[in-house]
Amino acid sequence: MGLVKTFPGRGGLLGHEPVRALRGVDFSIPAGGAVSFIGESGCGKTTLGKILTGLESYDGGTLAIDGQDVRRLPAGRRRAAFRRIQMVHQDPYAALNPTRTVAQTLSDPLRMRARELSRDQSWIDGRSEDLLRMVGLDPGFVLPRYPHMLSGGQRQRLVIARALTVDPDMLVADEAVSMIDVSLRLGILGLLRELRRELGIALLFITHDVATARYIGQDGDLYVIYRGRVVEHGPTDVVIERPVHPYTQCLLSAIPVMRGLEDAGPERVMPVSDEMAEETPCLFAPRCPFATERCRTEVPPLSHSGGTPQEHACFYPVPRRVVPVDRPVTQVGAGPRG
Repeated sequence: MGLVKTFPGRGGLLGHEPVRALRGVDFSIPAGGAVSFIGESGCGKTTLGKILTGLESYDGGTLAIDGQDVRRLPAGRRRAAFRRIQMVHQDPYAALNPTRTVAQTLSDPLRMRARELSRDQSWIDGRSEDLLRMVGLDPGFVLPRYPHMLSGGQRQRLVIARALTVDPDMLVADEAVSMIDVSLRLGILGLLRELRRELGIALLFITHDVATARYIGQDGDLYVIYRGRVVEHGPTDVVIERPVHPYTQCLLSAIPVMRGLEDAGPERVMPVSDEMAEETPCLFAPRCPFATERCRTEVPPLSHSGGTPQEHACFYPVPRRVVPVDRPVTQVGAGPRG
């Protein structure tokens, strides 16, 4: 698709350079499939999610839904196309109107859907209850309450239920568990996996957490994005187990090691600098421990090489094992007894 998005620089005495959020991002999501985007904060993954849901414009490239370029569609059909892709926001409290009850929050989009299906108020009421049960909430308890009366996990489930009111074909989950207690995250991730399996909904999962990306997209694809450009792409487990791009290797090397239970990956890689440096043809070259002069003068294309199953944008791809590995269990006192 080659999606491009540049935000203009700010004015003032100092001024700022334009921000190139996306630099020609290509990807596809099959019906019912799962795709994850991982990368550092500010790499452009949230901008990408907003473009897919129609919340942000884009400067170049093509966004096609079922093979149709949305920019070529009439306004009404364009809105209908974007409605098929719903966002699950990072902050469930900010995504909900605090002055409206759960019943009111669900009834507005359901009323629009009822008109399309020629249904009455009883259908809206029944559908509200069905959606709440689908996401693991008790309708009798939740419907009359306001968002502040619910826990963080309940609010996130409500946001998912609201996204399902229009019967979407795809959900875009933008850091959907980052603001939820650790004890509740697995429940939300499990819910997203279950909805994908039961409803056939495609899922685009945006995160900086490798573990959640792996849990959600075990049978899907993983895209690694750096400063608005995809630098590696392939099957999720393959990219995590044997990354070939130095940025992916640095990103995975930053995974904390659980002392006593794991050992650090035997080929961990660290960037030579944590500071944003001047822009070079290979955007990661100033921080890459393996960069050569070629990396500073040529743009590495996204391509296959070296027999690896993933695409990468690196002139010198080398698969490395960098993720933590389980430590062998040592049994104490297991010898023969006399």
